[in-house]
Amino acid sequence: MAKAFGIITSASNRYVVEGMQEYRPISSFSFAGRYRLVDFPISNMSNSNIDRIQVYISGNPRSLVEHLGTGRHYNINSKRGKLQLLFHDEGNINRLYNTDIAAFMDSIEIIERIHEEYVVITTSNMIFTQDFSALLDQHIKSEADISLLYHRVENAHDSFRGCNILNLNRQKGVQSIETNMGNSKDRNIFMETYVMKKSIFLDIIKKAARTSSMYHLSGAVNLEASELDIRGIQHKGFFAAVTDLKSYYDANLMLINQENARNLFDPKWPIYTQTTDSCPTQYFEGADVKNSMISNGCTIEGTIENCVIGRGVHVGKGAVIKNSVILAYSRIGKGVLVENQVVDKWARIIHANEVVSEAGKPGYVRRDDTL
Repeated sequence: MAKAFGIITSASNRYVVEGMQEYRPISSFSFAGRYRLVDFPISNMSNSNIDRIQVYISGNPRSLVEHLGTGRHYNINSKRGKLQLLFHDEGNINRLYNTDIAAFMDSIEIIERIHEEYVVITTSNMIFTQDFSALLDQHIKSEADISLLYHRVENAHDSFRGCNILNLNRQKGVQSIETNMGNSKDRNIFMETYVMKKSIFLDIIKKAARTSSMYHLSGAVNLEASELDIRGIQHKGFFAAVTDLKSYYDANLMLINQENARNLFDPKWPIYTQTTDSCPTQYFEGADVKNSMISNGCTIEGTIENCVIGRGVHVGKGAVIKNSVILAYSRIGKGVLVENQVVDKWARIIHANEVVSEAGKPGYVRRDDTL
């Protein structure tokens, strides 16, 4: 495998997940009860022997910085490897300036000093597994200037709104990149994953910065579609994108399906995360759990159906939780009904008898709130 370094961009400069994003960046969102979204791109790179990784951070960085730590839990080579956290946030001036191009330009000298010939760039709000070493080999053999990873979907008319799509010719050459407006079912969803030489990457971001402060990398690459040889490479397997509260809710509940879970979690391709030691979950007399993912450290006395439950959650006697995502250390009180909700960390639902939202339109209970 040719040497490459990795870049993981912050999705917070393009997407807004109301409620949850007030407390942490999208890359720090809890997923499947025990992971953070950033664990997936870092693990993909680590498993692909990419051991020099830059993580770009913007907005409420504390929880993400604490989770990443030194990066040792990602199995990054302790001698040659390095996990760099690079900060950028100009949102207080004007959100228009908070782009990935601006973040790259803030760290341009660091990028220029890196010796690896190639760069693999991906984002932290899309959940998938991918062997980047195979992707890089395919890119080099094709002799393309840039390769872009995409996933073919048949539900783009009501999902993946706001994501970019690739328009391809018959040879999978990229003709253009545009925003999914939901006017077609079949689309090639761009996974915001790029492979190119570092020299090309530097040329593109410098040109984009001179042209307009509003450009994102996808827009800058789109401008080069007529000049450079840009190819699409199709991804196979599990894929989800977190762009708003509903897509976050849907992505979690997708993993209740065992086939989806097996497609994402392969024992030969581990997803690394910071471990939290706690006792096994305790199920008391009267507890009833169906078709759900339950993390460790919970105490379950009530009924749970079609849910993802984070660490340390307490479900009281007679409580009923259906079709919901309950984040760590929340408390659902005795006899409470919770349905179609995302309940943030440390929340307590103990006074309200029912917290129910319409199916397909999940509600949100704020972090550390009491209802």
